[in-house]
Amino acid sequence: MIEHHVRVHPSTDRLPREEQLAWKLASVAASTEELDPESAVMAVNRVVDNASVAVASLLRRPVAVARAQATAHRAAAPGASVFGTGVRVPPEWAAWANGTAVRELDFHDTYLAADYSHPGDNIPPLLAVAQHTGRTGADLLRGIVAAYEVHVALVKGICLHAHRIDHVAHLSAATACGLGALLRLPTETVYQAVQQAVHTTTATRQSRKGEISSWKAFAPAFAGKAAIEAVDRAMRGETSPSPIYEGEDGFLAWMLDGPESDYTVLLPEAGEPRRAILDTYTKEHSAEYQAQAIIDLARRLREKAGPLTSVRSVVLHTSHHTHHVIGSGANDPQKYDPTASRETLDHSIPYILAVALEDGGWHHERSYAPERARRPETVELWRKITTVEAPEWTRRYHDPDPAQRAFGGRVVITLDDGSVVEDELGVADAHPAGARPFDRPAYERKFRTLTDGIVTPADQDRFLAAAADLADLTAADLDGLFPAVDTETVRAFDETLPRGLF
Repeated sequence: MIEHHVRVHPSTDRLPREEQLAWKLASVAASTEELDPESAVMAVNRVVDNASVAVASLLRRPVAVARAQATAHRAAAPGASVFGTGVRVPPEWAAWANGTAVRELDFHDTYLAADYSHPGDNIPPLLAVAQHTGRTGADLLRGIVAAYEVHVALVKGICLHAHRIDHVAHLSAATACGLGALLRLPTETVYQAVQQAVHTTTATRQSRKGEISSWKAFAPAFAGKAAIEAVDRAMRGETSPSPIYEGEDGFLAWMLDGPESDYTVLLPEAGEPRRAILDTYTKEHSAEYQAQAIIDLARRLREKAGPLTSVRSVVLHTSHHTHHVIGSGANDPQKYDPTASRETLDHSIPYILAVALEDGGWHHERSYAPERARRPETVELWRKITTVEAPEWTRRYHDPDPAQRAFGGRVVITLDDGSVVEDELGVADAHPAGARPFDRPAYERKFRTLTDGIVTPADQDRFLAAAADLADLTAADLDGLFPAVDTETVRAFDETLPRGLF
């Protein structure tokens, strides 16, 4: 790996483009060729994972809204497919609809380091462009692996959340690079697209604060759509704000650490294997990633704690991030509100821990149902749960060794009689370092579980066979990556929504 030091430069420096971060990211895309076999296998797993959660979310309102907007823009052939419709639309609109479907349940892959990310959000725009441009499964794999490589590098090297910038700014740059690798575009073109994408997708983290809205599902789809449009403009010869990262009025200077910014981004050399995708991990539970290990821990604790009506208090000792973003340290009263939105409850570890202690598990629909959140005994337990930052858990969260990094915590339950029950868990069971790391059979089980009753067993088999053969799929075969569903049911649901402009 090569260390790239990124800092602010005044315009008078005339920083050569070859020394700019956007150029270096574009170079990674342009030089991605033969794929590491393990990375290719993991990319297939993530295609399966995305389809699982996209199909499971088809009858949810934000997904239907995105789908309605997309299908109002019918494409001249070839276009790209939209989950649940059998309809083709322009690729940027397919990325919009499919990206929202993938993100809605907060149930696909994650990578946490200096910043946060859901690298699987790169896949919908890449798949859409691959379909539209007649690329093969091998081309798509190359694009996915390159996008993950860039995304992980940015998330390791540049923290956005400290300045309350939403993490999709890294996503758009990674997607532009993935599209460059997919299409084998020259470095110059990808460089311009990266800068346009970053410039247009920098937003605040208010989308994940307080009363969290449905925009949380749309945000990565917006970034993917913007990246496709940026690539299109760059291919037509258009340029972009430059240098977007290092400029004195640019991203680092005004959005991040300011004029004294100094970041290090590690990127692979031209012939070095692209293995960053192997550092990422998916979710077994439909909740914010820091909740994954806590849900698994709750399974163990509920047997030790006895009747939950005897609980005096529950304290989760955890990392700075978990405490301040999804814990009581956020100081968001909405995190204790039984009438809060699903998106807010998804980012409330007190709520998630209360339900997991009561139920011994988590369900992507039942655990968020309004009647579940308002259950009196749940609310009583919920309001006894607080979080505190523990320096050791913060240190483990940021451990430079991925094998040592931890995203869990220690739960201390104090009972009415003064006795204490406690336990801790560093990583989720499904994490690569966990008790039951996800493998291909686990991804397939997740797909069959989430699509049960929506996709027939025969069509489940057809989809899984197509995904497994991704490296050998022709352009026409990419249609097989969209599981067959009852499109009439989907259409009927869409017709219940209010009309918009399109």
